[in-house]
Amino acid sequence: MGYRNLTECVTDLERNGMLRKIDLPIDPNLEMAEIQRRVYRAQGPALLFTRPLNCKFPMVSNLFGSLERTRFLFRDALPRLEKLMRLQGDPGLAAKTPWKFWNLPRSLWHALPKISSRGPILQNQCQLADLPALKCWPMDGGPFVTLPAVYSESPDSPGWMRSNLGMYRVQLAGNDFVPNQEVGLHYQIHRGMGVHHAQAVAKGEKLRVAVWVGGPPALAVSAVMPLPEKIPEVVFAGVLGGRRLAMVRPLAEPGCPSRIAMPAEADFCLVGTVDPSLTKPEGPFGDHLGYYSLTHPFPFIQIEKVFHRTGAIWPFTVVGRPPQEDTSFGEFIHELTAPVLPSVLTGVREVHAVDAAGVHPLLLAIGSERYVPYASQRKPQELLTQACAILGQGQLSLAKFLLMV
Repeated sequence: MGYRNLTECVTDLERNGMLRKIDLPIDPNLEMAEIQRRVYRAQGPALLFTRPLNCKFPMVSNLFGSLERTRFLFRDALPRLEKLMRLQGDPGLAAKTPWKFWNLPRSLWHALPKISSRGPILQNQCQLADLPALKCWPMDGGPFVTLPAVYSESPDSPGWMRSNLGMYRVQLAGNDFVPNQEVGLHYQIHRGMGVHHAQAVAKGEKLRVAVWVGGPPALAVSAVMPLPEKIPEVVFAGVLGGRRLAMVRPLAEPGCPSRIAMPAEADFCLVGTVDPSLTKPEGPFGDHLGYYSLTHPFPFIQIEKVFHRTGAIWPFTVVGRPPQEDTSFGEFIHELTAPVLPSVLTGVREVHAVDAAGVHPLLLAIGSERYVPYASQRKPQELLTQACAILGQGQLSLAKFLLMV
C-alpha cells in the first residue's frame, strides 16, 4: 500500500539508499536551490535538509529526481493504474481478457476520498513568516512555494466532486503583498481553477482556496496530471497513491470561516480566499522555460490560517532551463497517458512534448491520414483536423509549435 504521508516516503527512500541527509546549516536563499540543481545534474539522491537557516522546518528536494525513483514511489499502485489507463483507452479489453483486470475494483475504491473533521494537519498553526523562504534564482520577486497543490471547489457545486487541484505558482512574500496576510497566486484562466474563478465572478463572491504542501507524494503528481475537467485530481491521487485520500473539512471558527477541505496527512495547508476582482503584481520567477517569467498582475490569496502537522517537512523543487526535476514529471505522465491518447484524440497515435524546449512550447505528433484513400494524390486533410484537436486540448493548447507527421 502507498504512503500515508511525506514522512513515510522520506523514511522509505532513506532505507533504500535513495535519500541523503544534509545536517549542515544551508540557506534557503539561493544556496539550497544550487545544491539541488547540482545533485539533480549528477542524478543523485533525494535530499533532506535538516537545518535550514532561519527556519524551524526541515526541507526535502529531488524526490522525483529520476524516472526510476518516481516509479519506485508508486510501485505498489502503478501496475493497477496502468491497467486502468489501458482500459480507458480500450474498454473492450475487460471483456477480452477479464482475468487481467480482476483487481481493478480495489483501485476504484481507492479513488473515493474519505472525509472527516479531524486529522494531523490541524495539530498546529503558524504564520506565513515561519515558513521556509525558498528563493531559487537571483531575480525572483520573493520566496515561492515550488511544489504546491492548490485546491479549489466549484462555487456552483461545492465539494470534492467538482474540485480542482493544480500546481499553480504561489509567491509567499515580496512585491505589494501584505506580510503574513497575502500570497501571490499565478494560474492560467483556462486551467481548472480558472473555471472556478469565472464561476465566482458570476456569483459575485470570493473563491475559497487551500494551498496544500507535502502529504503523500501522489498529490504533487496529481496536481500536474492533464485530466479531463470533470475528473477531480483528488480521485486520481487516491488511485496513484494506492489508498483512499484522507481529507478533513474542519468546522468553521472565528477568523477562518472557510471550511474548505485539506488532506488529513498534509504537512502544511494555507487557507484563504481569492477576491476575483482584485490583482497584485506577481513575479518575476525563474520558470521552467529557462527564462524569467516577468512581473504581471495576478489574483492573490488573503490568508486566514496556516496549518501544519507535528514533524512537518517542506518539500520543494527547482525549475529552470531543462532538464530539471520536473523532467521526471513529464516522462512519468507521458508513460501514464500514452494508452489513453488515441481515445481522446481520434486518429492521433502519439504526442511528445519536447522537454528541451520547456515541454509546452514544442509538440511532436504522429497522426493518421485516412481521408479519400482512393485519391491518386494525397494531401494532408485528416492531419489538419487532428492538429486542430491537439491545439485545442487542455494543456496541449499551450503549445506554440506543433510538428505532425
